Amino acid sequence: MSDFYNEDFEKIASDALSSLCDDYRKNYYIPPEMYGQYQVMRGLRYRSGSGVRAGLTKICNVHGYLINEGEKQPDDGRLVYRGIDINDFINGCVGENRYGFEEVGWLLLFGKLPNSNQLKNFTETLAVFRELPFHFSEDMILNAPSRNIMNKMARSVLALYSYDDDPDNCSLENMLLQSIKLIARMPHIMLHAYQAKRYNFDGKGMFFHPLNPEHNTAQSILYGMREDKTFTEEEARLLDLAMIIHAEHGGGNNSTFTTRVLSSSGTDTYSAISGALGSLKGAKHGGANMKVTEMMDEVKANVSDWKNEGEVADYITKILRKEAGDGSGLVYGMGHAIYTKSDPRAVILKKYAKNLAFEKGYGDEFELYEMVERLVPELFHREKKIAKSMCANVDFYSGLVYRSLGIPSELFTPLFAVARVVGWCAHRIEEVAFGGRIIRPAYKAIMPDQEYIPINQR
Repeated sequence: MSDFYNEDFEKIASDALSSLCDDYRKNYYIPPEMYGQYQVMRGLRYRSGSGVRAGLTKICNVHGYLINEGEKQPDDGRLVYRGIDINDFINGCVGENRYGFEEVGWLLLFGKLPNSNQLKNFTETLAVFRELPFHFSEDMILNAPSRNIMNKMARSVLALYSYDDDPDNCSLENMLLQSIKLIARMPHIMLHAYQAKRYNFDGKGMFFHPLNPEHNTAQSILYGMREDKTFTEEEARLLDLAMIIHAEHGGGNNSTFTTRVLSSSGTDTYSAISGALGSLKGAKHGGANMKVTEMMDEVKANVSDWKNEGEVADYITKILRKEAGDGSGLVYGMGHAIYTKSDPRAVILKKYAKNLAFEKGYGDEFELYEMVERLVPELFHREKKIAKSMCANVDFYSGLVYRSLGIPSELFTPLFAVARVVGWCAHRIEEVAFGGRIIRPAYKAIMPDQEYIPINQR
């Protein structure tokens, strides 16, 4: 086999596939105007930009615009968890000088705010379940490392099926138990996958710290991520805040809808959440925070004076014209499918991240981000000739927040997943308990008929 499968074979296979791909593009291209002809809602969105209604939920509401006589009108963004505005929740936690991610977990899973005893018990339960199954890390993570931590997390979640004595049981009680265990374990799956990646692909040493049962989720992540195990209270509270605002974002976002689609088929919890992780990895979804960081690093490298508005505007214009950046013409982190005037998550992050950014030496960078946020809507309108209300989304500032916390860029999207698993689990439970029907939209076939030709006549 080794004599047959070599570099020459790879070259032959690559050339053959290239030719086949050329044929594929020629024969199966679908003209964009046909989508309009057949009234296809591409991306399950109407032409106005609003989403096609696919279900009902009592978990979360995402508000970003108004429809007035069929016209989409910009409005201030709102994010509402189980009827509670995210700003009210954040202000409550900050005002009472306490952490909030565990409280959000309870709220989203059970539908109402916990009392003090319930919150204490839930936090302690998460700490108990944080420990990964015996030999799980060695067998499933360290012995099969991945360059991409999101892929390793998806594989690890799927592997947890084998460690569950009743994995296919879709009773409400069992799904809640599985969800709580996943919320508890996800941070340390991420950290162990990161250590394996460091050692096998970056040439760096691994370190693993014993779990501290006194830590909450944010503290546990910073403790496990840093070799010296130290972190400040301000750092832990900022990470906790970032996790609160990433925990949930309605049923229509790509990864949550993936969770609901998979759950509607009757599959198990681990399969559904693994699929959501695969969705979140994409650069058009959770992976956007890394794209923002890459883009802004390029801006910093090519703009000599970060405080010169004209120079910054000129480089952003090059990105919009596809003369710089990744060639997509996109300014990552700007604009959102729902939010128009403001993304409340970005507003909150920006407000609470500023002090730490300046304290950690990222003050000039923070001000550059603010300038780009201010310039892009006008530049976009000028270059694209599209009148569109546009705001910074959560991905625009989250990367800078994580960088201020000393978190490596390859963990930006995994951290998003660690928080969002709460929302995924809540939506899975709601879909299984009340959905009642497999999600199955339609695709119209538009290929012409052709006759089957015997192989000796082709």
